[in-house]
This record gives sequence, structure tokens and C-alpha cells, in this order.
Amino acid sequence: MSGRFVRLAERDRSTVKLMVDGEPIEALQGDTLMVALLTRVPALRQSEFVPGNRAGFCLMGACQDCWVWTRSGERLRACSSEVCEGLDIVTRQPEAIWPLRG
Repeated sequence: MSGRFVRLAERDRSTVKLMVDGEPIEALQGDTLMVALLTRVPALRQSEFVPGNRAGFCLMGACQDCWVWTRSGERLRACSSEVCEGLDIVTRQPEAIWPLRG
């Protein structure tokens, strides 16, 4: 599956290895999590409220549409959090899966 973002420049930066939903990926040093994810896939995460995917909205940390979580449960904004070596990210909210269906 192709990504939503296409990298046009700055391809010569060093790489950073991280995990996303249990899968290893590589990003470029200085990338945000949003760039690292959306150069590979069309969406950042699944909505917690309705069926459907989310890919960020404002791209500057104001709308709260790009949350991802560390494996330990810390919430990060993908649009403003820089990748770092060994980071382990999940794209589904760990404490609850919405919508709850009985």
C-alpha cells in the first residue's frame, strides 16, 4: 500500500529504526512521526469514536487528530513528535477501543 506523503527531497539523512504496531520501519533522522508513518501508509490511526481512519488534520499540533501512543501508553502528537531510535508506537488507543459495541 502506498503512503499519503511522497518524499521529494532530503533523502540523504541518516536513518532511525522504530516499531509501529509491532512492525519495524525506518525513518529519516529529523522526521516527525507523522512523516515517518504517512510516507508508508495512507492513515495514521483508527478513529476511537467512529469506524474509519485518521491522517491528521491541521499538521501543526492544534487539532488533536494525530495522536499515537507509545507501547507503554504515553500519548504523542505525530505531527510534532520527532522519531528516535528504538521508539515503539501503537496507532490504536491502548486504554480503550471505540466505539464500544456490546
